This record gives sequence, C-alpha cells and structure tokens, in this order.
Amino acid sequence: MNRILLVILAAIAGLVLIVGLGGCNSYNGLVGGRQEVDKQWAQVETVYQRRADLIPNLVSTVTGSANFERSVLREVTEARASVGQVKFPTGSGPETAEQLAQFQKAQGALGSALSRLLVVAERYPDLKASGGFRDLQVQLEGTENRITVERQRFNEAVRSYNTQAQRFPTVIVARMFNFQPKPYFTAEPQAEKAPKVDFNFGTPAPAK
Repeated sequence: MNRILLVILAAIAGLVLIVGLGGCNSYNGLVGGRQEVDKQWAQVETVYQRRADLIPNLVSTVTGSANFERSVLREVTEARASVGQVKFPTGSGPETAEQLAQFQKAQGALGSALSRLLVVAERYPDLKASGGFRDLQVQLEGTENRITVERQRFNEAVRSYNTQAQRFPTVIVARMFNFQPKPYFTAEPQAEKAPKVDFNFGTPAPAK
C-alpha cells in the first residue's frame, strides 16, 4: 500500500514539475516577445523623431523665401507640436488600439501638413533651386521610407507576440500574468501617407 502511495505521489510530483517547467517556458517566451515589441516600438519612435527634427530646418529654409504662405508654415509647426504631446511610458509603446490610433492621428496630421508644404513650395522657383531645400527633401524622403520599414517590423513583432499569447497552453499563463495583446499599425485613408517628394518640378506627368 505504501509503495502504491509513493508511486502516486511521485507521478503527481512529476506532473507538477512538467507543468511548472512548461509554465516557466511560456512565461519567459511571453516576456521575450513583449520586449521585442518594445524594442521595435523604440525604433518606430526614433524614425518619427528624425522626421520631427528635420522640420525646424525645413521651416527655417522655407521662411527665407519671400511671401511664402504663412498659414502652411503655421500648420506644420502646430502639427509638430501636437505630435510631441502624445506620450507613452518610457521603454514601452501603446497598450491599446485607442492609444495607437491617437499616435497615428497626430503623425498623420503632420504628414499631411508636410505634403501641403511641399506642394506649395513648387510655386517658388528660387526655393526649389535652393540646395539646402533639396537636401532636406532628400532627407525627408529617406525618413519616410524608414518609417514605413519600422512600422512593418513593429507589426511583425506584435503579430509574433500576439500569436504566442493566444496559443495553448501559453494562453493560460498570459491570462494569469496579464499579458495583454498589443495593437497593430493600420492603414487609414489620408493618414500616415508619406509626403510626395518630386524632384522634377514642373515636368508634366507622362500620358497614360
């Protein structure tokens, strides 16, 4: 009888050990996935900040052009200020779709304002011929491309983390320790559209 009891206790202990190890692996995997999402978010913030850092020089260069539309410059400046008001806890990104939508809305408004500034700039031959202005255009175009790349990488990290958190038995650990799903960047009409940087000012588009 004692031998049977010992076998049962050993079996229970072995099962508890297996479950415990599995739970630890699941927990560590979730922690690693969440850290990867946060790392990719830091890259997203870096490229958006690079765009914001280009704006003072862009505005300064454009301001030097006589009679440039002040309303356009004001719109860009105000949009940049609005972007700076969207804050998240240090070391982490948005936790909900609503928070990310707020970030996208602010960045989208800035992107639209930059697009309008570049369109208006086409009316100023001296400005278009300025080497400093054209250099800023090149930097802006490169930054917009980087933004697209880093957003895609962020979405990939989120997809991996969310998928892991929804798989059994990891989903049990995720619920126990409150590992919440992360939001994705989503495409929105008229939002997050890269400003068009056209180096062939005044050149008619080819007929289709």
